[in-house]
Amino acid sequence: MRHRAVSILRALATAQRRSIQSVGSFTNNNLFSLGVVLLFFGDPGGFATLTFLILLVVFFPLCADPLRKAPRSRLAGWPLSRTEWWLIRTVSVWLNPISLLLVALAVRRKVTLGLWALVAAAFAVGWMAPLVGERFGGASGPGFLRRLPPAPGRLGQLMRKNLRELLSTLDFYAALLVSGASFGFRAAGKLPPEAYLPLTLLTMLALSTPAQNLFGLDGAGGLARYRLLPLAGWGILAAKDAVYLTTAIALALPLDPLAGCAAALAALALGNRDSVERYHADSRWRFATSTSFGSSLMQMVAMVAAGAWVHASVLVLAPLVAAYAWSTWRYGGKWAGEKE
Repeated sequence: MRHRAVSILRALATAQRRSIQSVGSFTNNNLFSLGVVLLFFGDPGGFATLTFLILLVVFFPLCADPLRKAPRSRLAGWPLSRTEWWLIRTVSVWLNPISLLLVALAVRRKVTLGLWALVAAAFAVGWMAPLVGERFGGASGPGFLRRLPPAPGRLGQLMRKNLRELLSTLDFYAALLVSGASFGFRAAGKLPPEAYLPLTLLTMLALSTPAQNLFGLDGAGGLARYRLLPLAGWGILAAKDAVYLTTAIALALPLDPLAGCAAALAALALGNRDSVERYHADSRWRFATSTSFGSSLMQMVAMVAAGAWVHASVLVLAPLVAAYAWSTWRYGGKWAGEKE
């Protein structure tokens, strides 16, 4: 009996270790790359701030119950006694790194009781959120993603799927955190107007990496289904771009939507090429990964320049729209060629 429980716990430990490694693989993300650039230019404070933002977003996936790594169908088929179940349930809690961190902080008393309680409450939210999502949305995903309505038109269902994919990246929640915090400070009258543009650009940069790999969450099956659709390549790419652009503008609304739109157009104009020519698989509820540091740097520079220049003249939007349209047509055409 003990042998069966120990074998299962070892398998859970292996799955948990791999999950932690995948959650922590954010070094190829534009947000981290931006921090490295700031550190190179002598701004360790900026690097620390961006790293803290990343860790804050990563915290909740790390809180997940390790026992959820086992598929529900397999759990139901395990021939375990009640004692074995209790043993696995008790020990699996301590496979979570945040539970060990809470114990270490409590024993060493490195933080105040109030801060410890705040971390513990956040841990409880992260632990219970997937259970609540299953309760209201089913085992295949959180309820709020499953209940998203489709957009009108021929591409409505496709855009709905693309939105669900974008909302299942940690990049979106990093951008949402910056945008939401900025909105709160602005509503409270504590955000000076000169901070609107920098915070808008930071929000857009937090969301920029998925624009380099728009098909990263589709998987091999999704790519195969695209080839069966009666749609032109540019239409498939435009459906991806439309969701990204709409989401970016919505996040920029509390600050500077014009600069947000310009930065998002620049991100897509450069990102469409990498999305088509340098596809690589990404994972849900993880930070997206860029194709290369060079691509990230070029994209970030273009986004910052576009967001800043649009204030000098709104006419800057015209070449940005043209560049984006050419990029969609050019690399959508390459996608169509691959479909054939």
